[in-house]
Amino acid sequence: MAKVLGIDTSNYTTSATLLDTDDMSVKQSKILLPVKQGEKGVRQSEAVFHHTKQLPLIMERLMAQGRFVPDHIGVSVKPRLEEGSYMPCFLVGEGFADSLGAVVGVTPDKTSHQIGHILAAIYSSQRFDLIWDKKPFAAFHVSGGTTDLLYCEPDDESILKINRIGGSDDLKAGQAIDRCGVMLGLSFPCGQELERLAVKSDKSYKIKPSVKGLGCSLSGLENKCKDMLSKGCAKEDIAGFCIDYVLESIKSLTEAFYKEYGEKTVIYAGGVMSNSMIRSSLESAERVFCEGEFSRDNACGVAVYSAIKRGLIG
Repeated sequence: MAKVLGIDTSNYTTSATLLDTDDMSVKQSKILLPVKQGEKGVRQSEAVFHHTKQLPLIMERLMAQGRFVPDHIGVSVKPRLEEGSYMPCFLVGEGFADSLGAVVGVTPDKTSHQIGHILAAIYSSQRFDLIWDKKPFAAFHVSGGTTDLLYCEPDDESILKINRIGGSDDLKAGQAIDRCGVMLGLSFPCGQELERLAVKSDKSYKIKPSVKGLGCSLSGLENKCKDMLSKGCAKEDIAGFCIDYVLESIKSLTEAFYKEYGEKTVIYAGGVMSNSMIRSSLESAERVFCEGEFSRDNACGVAVYSAIKRGLIG
């Protein structure tokens, strides 16, 4: 039995997870970064400041669920595992993991925020067979900072070897949703509030997304929502249109992937994919979703990463 601590300090959330490999249960503690009303995010300097303040608090809350000394530590240190991928906010989590590791005699296992999202989805859906059987699969990472279609190959060194093969070429889905939400007076990040508005709409739209091959464009969505608002459309209908547009774009990219790569398993990860309207429309036997708490930014996946690296799972 081992207890694995996961730390993730993204541009949205300060989060920590304890994974108990004896029964594969997790305990979580996380806090969204504060964003002023009407603003569409935080600057990196602000994110670093807030993580520095919030990380001790979430660790205190995690310890309140049962004190422990970690046997291993997983931490996200960059957005993606590729050259040049860097955001200062991840330095807070990395520094904390290095310091704690030095105290308890553990070398942290470092990975990317993106791999953390995908492994959190695999944990939540219990699809570890994709890792053990070395099955290539696709993953959509759809959030405020990314709308990527990824080709994932299990790999002994990095757990997952990831190549971006498609996705949005301009505005990201989460950005579009947040901009629409702020336009409607919602608090950032706007995904959950926008969905609550959208379910009240009874309108249906014939949407033709801007998709070419495995790429899509979402830059026009913000202007379409602005135009609807200027014409006096109900907020509920604008919210519904925004979510439907993102849904149709992801759906078209999924079909384009099948056409080019065959009927492989597709995993949907990232905060936008916690939307129940999108999930209910896309879900099928080989389309893997996870619970909302594991779709939104969380530290579960990096704890899972460490457990796999240390041979504690599988």
